[in-house]
Amino acid sequence: MVNAAAFGAHKFETGPSHPRLADYLKEFPPAIFSEHLYQSIELMERYSIEVAVNLLGQLNLTEQLGGWRSADELCRLCRFQPRFRLALQWILARLVETGCLEVKVDGESRAYRLRKMPSEPDLTHLRVLGLNIDPGNAATFDLLDLAASLYPAVATGQQNGDENLFGPQGIPFWLNYFNNDNLTYAVNNWVGAAAAANHLASQPRLQILEVGAGTGSATEILLHLLDERGLLPRLERYLITEPNAYFRRCNQRKLAAQYPNLPLEWAPLDLNVPWNTQEIASAGFDLVYAVNVMHISKNLLFSLNQARLALGVGGWLVLGECLRPYENQPIYPELMFQILDSFSSVETNPEFRPNPGFLTAEQWRRAFVRADLRHPKVAPNVEAIREIYPHFFTGAICGQKTATAA
Repeated sequence: MVNAAAFGAHKFETGPSHPRLADYLKEFPPAIFSEHLYQSIELMERYSIEVAVNLLGQLNLTEQLGGWRSADELCRLCRFQPRFRLALQWILARLVETGCLEVKVDGESRAYRLRKMPSEPDLTHLRVLGLNIDPGNAATFDLLDLAASLYPAVATGQQNGDENLFGPQGIPFWLNYFNNDNLTYAVNNWVGAAAAANHLASQPRLQILEVGAGTGSATEILLHLLDERGLLPRLERYLITEPNAYFRRCNQRKLAAQYPNLPLEWAPLDLNVPWNTQEIASAGFDLVYAVNVMHISKNLLFSLNQARLALGVGGWLVLGECLRPYENQPIYPELMFQILDSFSSVETNPEFRPNPGFLTAEQWRRAFVRADLRHPKVAPNVEAIREIYPHFFTGAICGQKTATAA
C-alpha cells in the first residue's frame, strides 16, 4: 500500500523489486515479470491515486467531508446515482492512502472524513515518467484518463459508462489496452497461458474452448506458448468465443492470417446463458480458458458450472485474472471498469463474491470448490507475494473436472 506519511506531491520514487519476488516467479519465463513491469505497475498505482485526488474536486466532495460520511450518505447528499457507490468507495479508499482522508471502520461499514486538503496532482509529470519506463504504458494512461473524464457525468446519471467506454469513442482505447504491447495488461495473458500450457503438456490430443477472447491477445500468447512447447500438432479443435461481434471479427482476421493451418473456429458466447444452447457441446474440452472474463459473469457459480460441464473428465478450467491481493484493497484497474454496469451489476455472495469486481485468490478458490472443480490452485503464490509486494495483481486460477465431478 502507499504509505500516507511518505506520499508527497510531485514525488514518485520506487526502488527495485524485492529480491525474493524472483523466487516466487521462477516457474514463469523471466521476461514476463521485468523491472519495467514492476516500475510501471507502481506508477499506475500512483497515477490512479492522483486521479482520485482530481475527482475529489470534480465531484464536489470536499464540502461534504467535513464530518464523517459513508459512501451511501455521500451519494444521497451529492445526488449521485446509487450504482455510482462502488466507484465512490474506490475514490474514498484511494484518498485515504494520500493521508488527506481518514477512515473509521465499524464492522462492514466505513465512514470517511477530510483531514487536510490534498496537494495538487501533477498527472502530466507522472505520465512522462511512465512513458519513459515503457512507451506501451500510453494505452493504460489513455484508458484511465478516458474513464476518469466520464465519472462526473456517470455519477449524476447524465451519461452511461458502458455506452461511452464501449461506444465509437471508446473502442480504439480498448483495442490499444487489450494488446500485448501493453505490458501491464499482457502479463495477464502470459500468466494464464503458462498455466494452461502446463496443464495441457501431458494430453495426447487437445480440444480448447476459450471464453471472452476479445480481439485475441490472450489467444495469441497461448498459441505462441503451445507452439514453443511443441504442442500445436496435437491441437484438434480450438473454439474461440467472444460476444462482441466487432472484437470477434478482429480476432478472426488476425489469428486466421497468423495460423492458417490450425483448426480454429469462432463463435459468440454469452456467459450468463446455458452454454449448451449456444452451439457449445456439453462436454469434451481438455481446456476451458479465459483471461479477465469470468469476474464479470452475472452469476459466478452458474458460469463456473457451465465451464465445468463443457470440460471432459480430466480437463482443466484455467482463468487468468486480475486479483485483489487483500480484501477491500483498491487497485488501479478498477478505475477503468467500475463505471461499467457489466462490471458492477452482478450477483454477490458473502462466501466467495462479497463485492462486484475483482476477487482475492482465496475467494476464487472457494468459488471453484463450490463449482465442484477439484484441485483448485492459484499460480503464482500471490498470497506469499503480497507480503513483500502488495501491488501484485496477476494470477491464474486452475481447477480440474474429475469423474466424480462430472
